[in-house]
Amino acid sequence: MNAAPVRKAVAAAGRGLVLALLALIGSITLFVLAVVSIALIPIGAGVLTTPAVLDLVRAHAGRRRLLAAQWSNRRIPAGHRPLPRDARTGVTGRVERCSLMLRDPATWRDLRWLPADMTAGAVVALLAPGLIAHGLFGLLLAAGLWIPIVAAENGPYWYAFVPVEGWGTGALAALLGLALLALALRVNPALVDAHFRLTGAALRPDRADELERRIGRLTETRHDALDTSAAELRRIERDLHDGAQARLVAVGMNLGAVEALIEKDPARAREMIAMARESSAEALTELRDLVRGIHPPVLAERGLGDAVRALALRLPVRTEVEVELPGRADAPVESAAYFAVSETLANAVKHAGADRIWVDISYRDGSLRIAVADDGRGGAAVGRPDGSPGRTGAGAGVRGSGTGLPGIERRLGTFDGVLAVSSPAGGPTMVTMEIPCALF
Repeated sequence: MNAAPVRKAVAAAGRGLVLALLALIGSITLFVLAVVSIALIPIGAGVLTTPAVLDLVRAHAGRRRLLAAQWSNRRIPAGHRPLPRDARTGVTGRVERCSLMLRDPATWRDLRWLPADMTAGAVVALLAPGLIAHGLFGLLLAAGLWIPIVAAENGPYWYAFVPVEGWGTGALAALLGLALLALALRVNPALVDAHFRLTGAALRPDRADELERRIGRLTETRHDALDTSAAELRRIERDLHDGAQARLVAVGMNLGAVEALIEKDPARAREMIAMARESSAEALTELRDLVRGIHPPVLAERGLGDAVRALALRLPVRTEVEVELPGRADAPVESAAYFAVSETLANAVKHAGADRIWVDISYRDGSLRIAVADDGRGGAAVGRPDGSPGRTGAGAGVRGSGTGLPGIERRLGTFDGVLAVSSPAGGPTMVTMEIPCALF
């Protein structure tokens, strides 16, 4: 017998038990707390307690979304409206925060989900471990467990629709138990998936909310793209003015001096020609580096995989690159992905203290997926606004517009991309990027 269906059924039973406990303990508790806290708002006490309770509800729903992605490969968007920073502290801030959270449609979706989760969601989740437990109990009855049970009840014990009162009916209980176990092999994974489908139906934003969030996101990323583009133009102008342009001016001055000295002092003229040649070579190198910073030729000619491999060869840290791409994305997407990887690698080298870095580039489910991991100190976080010492690891540090984890997030956001960071203190760090796109 193939062991894979057995493992899947047992794993689904364990997951179903976890989901049922989360529903029966977490959802019931949070629903009661939320109802009581909101009911106390008219007398003032609820204004102070409701934000904390709703934070717990959001965290509970967010945990379920994470489990849906990990266990059922279902992505359930949250769609919560961002809260202003000044609405997080003080009594006045709590009042404002309470008002903002209660006006958010996503808050009410979370609250409506709690009753569904603690009733239908719990029942569907419990079916997975229940089928296995009840099936095994039928086998135990057939093995002789019926004897003390029948003696204690002084009559037949009803196992489902089978009245067990002897070895013959015990054998029938065993057959029913085997049927339940066979059923569990077939339906347990589907039961867990059904639980997450129910969760998604309750938590997923409706079309109007999704369109509103989408418009806001596009507006925000458009402004970020314009700001990043302006900062990039200023950087290019500064690099040209301070680097290649200054060297070319020096070359021209040296050549002018050579014209005056070529007959009077040929030796000095030869020295100045050598200096001019060296300056022109340095200017050419700087121009090449500048062009590479705008759009590397290897990226345009050979694609993202080879461009990242070439980038890894220049790093002082041992870097392994794995690429599985069936085609190429549009040039803007490749450029955004390349510079996101470049920034992540640069910050890993600068801040992480890593001995090895791994880069994995793949394409699955209509998205370009990139993972950059290092074995450094860890501690990277997207939300910190500066490059503090605690922000180490891949992607840590903010050096200016469009850099650091916030800059990478803005760059990816232009293409509806997302950034996720796992970086516990002590490491390792993994930065995961995902950009929806098509390959050709």
